[in-house]
Amino acid sequence: MEKENTIKIFEEKKVRSLWDNEKEKWHISIVDVVGILTDSPNPNNYWKVL
Repeated sequence: MEKENTIKIFEEKKVRSLWDNEKEKWHISIVDVVGILTDSPNPNNYWKVL
C-alpha cells in the first residue's frame, strides 16, 4: 500500500492531502479546508464546535 503526502494550494493557502494508491482516492484535511472557508484563526476549535 503506497501513500503519498502532498500539499495542495487553494487561494494561496496550504491544504494537506494524502493519496491512497490502494483505494485510488485523495484524503484532504477538513481542518485546513474549514480554515480557508471561514478565515478562522483557529480552525481546529471551529471544527470541534461543529
